[in-house]
Amino acid sequence: MDSRWKDEDAARYVEVARAAGHSEALGLRIYTSRIVGGDPDLVLHGGGNTSVKVKSAEGEDLMHIKGSGWDLDTIEAPGLPAVRLAPLLETRNGPKLSDPDMVSLLRASLIEADAPNPSVEALLHAFLPFAYVDHTHATAILALADQPDMRDTIKRIYGNRLAYVPYVMPGFDLSIVADRIYREHPDCQGLWLENHGLFTFAKDARASYELMIEFVTMAEEELARAGVRLGGPQPSDGEEDSALTARLKKALAGDDSPFAKGVFLDYRSTVAIREHAAKEDVEAIGLRGTVTPDHVIRIKPWPLVIEANADEGAINGALADYADRYRAYFARNAARSNEPKHILDVYPRLVLVRGQGIYALGANAKAAKIGGDLCEQATRAINAAEAYGRFTPIGESDLFDMEYWSLEQAKLSVATA
Repeated sequence: MDSRWKDEDAARYVEVARAAGHSEALGLRIYTSRIVGGDPDLVLHGGGNTSVKVKSAEGEDLMHIKGSGWDLDTIEAPGLPAVRLAPLLETRNGPKLSDPDMVSLLRASLIEADAPNPSVEALLHAFLPFAYVDHTHATAILALADQPDMRDTIKRIYGNRLAYVPYVMPGFDLSIVADRIYREHPDCQGLWLENHGLFTFAKDARASYELMIEFVTMAEEELARAGVRLGGPQPSDGEEDSALTARLKKALAGDDSPFAKGVFLDYRSTVAIREHAAKEDVEAIGLRGTVTPDHVIRIKPWPLVIEANADEGAINGALADYADRYRAYFARNAARSNEPKHILDVYPRLVLVRGQGIYALGANAKAAKIGGDLCEQATRAINAAEAYGRFTPIGESDLFDMEYWSLEQAKLSVATA
């Protein structure tokens, strides 16, 4: 993976920030956020987050942190709202915060009351004692992060440069655990989050960004050593079956469907997708879960799998089976929850056609395209993970907790609005 840093571009962002009355640090944070967001093999559609710590004109410690609903590739100053750092740091040694309490604290710490909600990982950004912090869900990282028992392998690849963080639910718990692990490894340059992604940090914008590029490149090299070629994003070059598309649209138009008023389909058939769709056990692989936890709020826990020649009856039957499976999944996991959960709709967001391609479903064209982009990246990560070892994402209970996490549902609502 190549660095996209250019001195002249960085200088231009600094100039623009100063002209708008912002700090040089925020200008550089916007610049490196955008070059992170501009690479689909680092983050996609609201994924990842970035921050920078600064001092106000009065000398108060502040942190600009990505706001919910913003994409890194188009982020501007309002998408990096400033929060007071002191109240966030106080939570490090305080009592456990519930999700609503954490959100209330973050909102109360905002400098501008009408700013977007700070990222749910804001506390972790605050705890790390560096000016710049970057977090991504890079494809190569996911191919390795979604493997069982990788602690020793990560140590072999990165030595002491990365500290290993076992999977913990994002939010307050992850912030506390990751902070503890960082303090146990104070010389590390990043955090490897099992089944999740990668954090890097440094005193300046370029160093933090280029550590991210270096560590992702090292993951790519580890895959290559194992004979796995990940490759970059691929164009969709497979032919769509218009008759199958029509049958699928008709089947999705039921009265109880979220698509009753119309469904948008984004069909993708790339080399990687066809390789994945041709696997005999593709349905079993899909049932393991998503490549990174937050994908579940966009594309559900697993895809619907149909045959290339599926007629209307077969599609309706597959949808009914999917609904039954989803209801059973909900019942199993809602029963152990400490708070009441209300089931979401029981329709898929991805339909995989064996040997052919994948349809991403959405209530509008944008939602369908987002699903298509996610599945394009995910299939490359899954193919690489299976070729390297075994694709092993978070388990069902953790996936459910993410899908029905109020903070993730709120993020989706903001993005939709």
